[in-house]
Amino acid sequence: MSRHRERSTAERRVLDEAGGLRAMTWVMAIMLFLTVLAAALGLGTRQSARALKRQLAGRLTVQLVEGDPARREALATQVVARLRAMPEVTRATPVPRADLTRLLRPWLGDAGDDPELPMPAMIDVDLADAGAVDRVAARVHATSATARVDRHGSWMSPVSGLMTSLTWLAAGLVALMLAATSAVVVLAARAGLESHRATIEVMHMLGSTDVQVARLFQRRIALDATVGGAVGGLGGLGVLAFIGDKLSQLGSELLGNIALAPADWIALALIPVLFVIMATLAARVAVLAALRRTL
Repeated sequence: MSRHRERSTAERRVLDEAGGLRAMTWVMAIMLFLTVLAAALGLGTRQSARALKRQLAGRLTVQLVEGDPARREALATQVVARLRAMPEVTRATPVPRADLTRLLRPWLGDAGDDPELPMPAMIDVDLADAGAVDRVAARVHATSATARVDRHGSWMSPVSGLMTSLTWLAAGLVALMLAATSAVVVLAARAGLESHRATIEVMHMLGSTDVQVARLFQRRIALDATVGGAVGGLGGLGVLAFIGDKLSQLGSELLGNIALAPADWIALALIPVLFVIMATLAARVAVLAALRRTL
């Protein structure tokens, strides 16, 4: 009984004096805060890239270049009629000249309002099936050999590539942050062992095993990681909610697609849980390895 009481006292001493380990709580909070932001960046850019691909995959612009205005208008009417007759086409709409003038105003100024200024006829086309692009282009070229068919997806491919790169960059940052967090936990556990070496030796003499000692540090670090994870996780989610609200107020179609889906929010909320589990396992492995090597 006396021996058991001495062992319990020694164990409480390790737990009570492990306050030095708590110094890493705020470090963990900062690390998790940054991890949540990096993960949100990756999820948001992936979501935006997918939405952009869906929106642009089935969109085309037909450009008809003809010097004679009457011939150009007749040709545009003919092309629109043929496109609307195709089952693959959900919408074929001529672009008004006023819209073209407005788009060219930054380069041409008021000269774009001149009715004598030749402008190509533009037709916006939406497809029900993105795989029908070649068939639609063939129908347009059969009507006008000089017509030009531009795929919106090809225009935005550099943007899509940038978003994909940002997604992978965010994934790399998350991996680096998790690795850095594991290193912090290992260093904190080793520092705790060094500062309580005498107490641990007494516990060993009283019959405590390495697993029992490791469990004490594991419990302490798990508690610190939980506190740090809660602070960093809630802080990160709060910042993301604030940024998401600001993005929604911009009214930008491209930026609006960065909004996280419900599944993304769930994934972000699970990061602190995985964070605590990882920190606990890292502490256990580090402490057991150190005890077997030095004590």
